[in-house]
Amino acid sequence: MTSPRDPVVIVGAGPVGVACALLLAKRGLPSVVLERHREVYALPRAVHLDDEVFRILQAVGVADEFASDTRPMPGMRLINGRRRVMTEFARNTADGRNGYPPDSMFDQPDLERILLAHAATEDLIDLRRGCEVTEIAAGRRPTVCFRNADEQTETIDAAAVIGCDGANSFVREQLGITMRDFDFDEQWLVIDVRTPTPLDVWDGVHQICDPARAATFMPVTGNRYRWEFRVFDGEDLESLRSPEKLRELLTPWMTPAELEESEVMRQAFYTFRARVARTWRVDRVFLAGDAAHQTPPFVGQGLGSGLRDAMNLSWKLADVLDGDASETILDTYESERRPNATRIVLMALAVGWALTGGQDALASVRRAVVAAACHIPGIGNALPEGTPPLGRGPLVERRGLRNRLNGSIFPQPWVRTDDGARRLDDVTGSGYTLVTRGPLDPSTAARVVEAGLHHVDADALRCVPSGNPTPAALMRRHRAHAVLVRPDRVVRATAHTAADVAGLVSMLHARTMPGTHQVAR
Repeated sequence: MTSPRDPVVIVGAGPVGVACALLLAKRGLPSVVLERHREVYALPRAVHLDDEVFRILQAVGVADEFASDTRPMPGMRLINGRRRVMTEFARNTADGRNGYPPDSMFDQPDLERILLAHAATEDLIDLRRGCEVTEIAAGRRPTVCFRNADEQTETIDAAAVIGCDGANSFVREQLGITMRDFDFDEQWLVIDVRTPTPLDVWDGVHQICDPARAATFMPVTGNRYRWEFRVFDGEDLESLRSPEKLRELLTPWMTPAELEESEVMRQAFYTFRARVARTWRVDRVFLAGDAAHQTPPFVGQGLGSGLRDAMNLSWKLADVLDGDASETILDTYESERRPNATRIVLMALAVGWALTGGQDALASVRRAVVAAACHIPGIGNALPEGTPPLGRGPLVERRGLRNRLNGSIFPQPWVRTDDGARRLDDVTGSGYTLVTRGPLDPSTAARVVEAGLHHVDADALRCVPSGNPTPAALMRRHRAHAVLVRPDRVVRATAHTAADVAGLVSMLHARTMPGTHQVAR
């Protein structure tokens, strides 16, 4: 076993890296976070997250504080070149099945400030800035060499290493991992503006499907707004940054007087790419966030995918380092997350191709198809909510008509407790949870305690009315008597009768799965 004195080394102190450190600290594991930049990057980047990701921030311990810096997003409108609404994809702004609004807008510096403040109060997290990693040796006990802020060379013997160091990841390069490229490489101009007073605009996302120049406009939070404009091949970049061009681009949304009084926080070119790492793990060195995948922003899942990585990996790594699980469960990090992240990338490519493409031979056909689709009744409710369920694997039992809950995220209602209304995850804690319809018999209850499981009787939950199906109603719909919910809130297995519940409990006794770990290459 690895000594508990060996920390997990996390390379990169962005939101994904700090989230990993906080999640590990909640399991009692120390980490050293190495960040090459001496100062926090203060400019806005990510602006959207969904309720599943908000729920991850709840597990991290920052959701309640962060919520005041967010606002629910009411949906997306497709706008044609004449600035007329083609259709609207509405989103409910009330709390959804995960206990948060389905979509929220935020400013990334606000999230980073809160994450870093929490990390600074955690004794188990050692965050070091101005540290440049120079070498990583993979293995069961990896080592990390780096130059510290005083230009001195240090080496850390690590329990594991997590590379959260962005699209140009040094960790990925050191491991010799290549990327699967989906041949998407587009340049966009991103403009962030803070106005003295709110603009008179709809609060949702505006997707401008204009062959003259595809664009996206969205109110963020407060008086902050973002525009993204596609750059044509061969276009003069400097002319796009000129004050005259800025006024021309923003005129549909702002008067000259409003623009004159506003602060342009950022005006920069970004290259949107679609890539996924071919391997996410070598021994106990892992990739997460942009180091593992890069997705175009058309479905707003860039940061969300990285935080899903952090949630999926952290509890598995903690179980292994605590001696509660075999090394083999670490293989499921890549087998679960890579297909999911790839589907998100492909979804973003499809949405971008349909809504923003304008430079290829199929552009006119595509615009006609989009325009026709906008007249289909009910199309405004067509956008999927949530990520696809996980497929069958060592930590997800067989799926099918009788087991459709397996691999999906179990809902989180508000429930009434003696301490007032609380979200379900705050009641169940951070480990495995057994949810049943009805109480347990004494023998099974004793085994649940022995396995370290938290038990919830769904029929006894006093759920706050919300319009969302309660856990008991969802289980009845799927004829499930009990479900075993993993620490990342994914349903691992389903029991259809009271007699089958013991089989779910035994899975926790058998968490040390047989087999020999195979090093990923």
